[in-house]
Amino acid sequence: MSAKGANGTREDRRSPSATGGTAGAPEARVRVQRVFIVVLALNLSVALAKAVFGLLAGSVSMIADALHSGFDSFSNIVGIVALYFAGKPPDPEHPYGHGKIETLGTLAIGAMLLLTAAGILYEGYRRLVAPVTPAITAVTVGVMVVTLVINIAVSTYERRRGEEYRSQILVADSLHTRSDVFVSIAVLGGFLAVRLGYPQADPIIAFAIGLLIARMGIGILYDAAQVLTDAMNLPCDPALIRAVVMDTPGVAGYHDFRCRGKMGEIFADIHVTVDPALPVSLAHEISDEVERRLKETVPELAEVVVHIEPDNSP
Repeated sequence: MSAKGANGTREDRRSPSATGGTAGAPEARVRVQRVFIVVLALNLSVALAKAVFGLLAGSVSMIADALHSGFDSFSNIVGIVALYFAGKPPDPEHPYGHGKIETLGTLAIGAMLLLTAAGILYEGYRRLVAPVTPAITAVTVGVMVVTLVINIAVSTYERRRGEEYRSQILVADSLHTRSDVFVSIAVLGGFLAVRLGYPQADPIIAFAIGLLIARMGIGILYDAAQVLTDAMNLPCDPALIRAVVMDTPGVAGYHDFRCRGKMGEIFADIHVTVDPALPVSLAHEISDEVERRLKETVPELAEVVVHIEPDNSP
């Protein structure tokens, strides 16, 4: 139990990683890594198909979509590596574990999206300056339709598993994959415009793809930054916390409740006041009970540090 006795000294301490939430458990990380491996194989297949037929057709929007799918694959690799290091046990230099490495991996995915967007916008500009009419065939359309279906399935699979395992990086990657769905629809729309006699629509679609990817990247970077800056945007409802703590026998009051972390791995601390005449052993039991009840009420809590203080109210 992480608590302070009535005399203000620390009684004992547990590592957050040892008590970690679902996302922090080793078995959960292994399951998330397996999801990434499956998605990696599918994304590589989709990217290769789009790239080959996009080059054959001379379609910049299709090639842009292939690049996006390719970075989906690279982000999967980043996710696998980040989860491997995030799962390492605490050490003297990292007594709270390595969980934030997963968030750093999420930042890397967001940064890669912004780089991809910049490349696509540049290529779209080049094609506007030097237009090239892509060759649209039944094969290229068929490839886009098939990969669209695959992207929908992959995105849905990633999202559901990310929510089930409470994995921030997997949910972020599912959003990355889901953007492929909208991109593919946009590319198909560009194909239709070209067939109707508007070849300039292809680079314009590429611009739209670039802006869409940039928006996704900024969103992912913002969410990761919220975690790294310990924003309190977490499921720690103050009213619920108050009800749970004040319902605990022996608690006279509380103050300074704080929580931080990420989905599936929340760390919190709270100051609880008790009768100053209580023996240290009883104060210890009360702090144990507060911790147990909070963890039962908010399952994503990895650790709650309960500070015991004497009640000085009249």
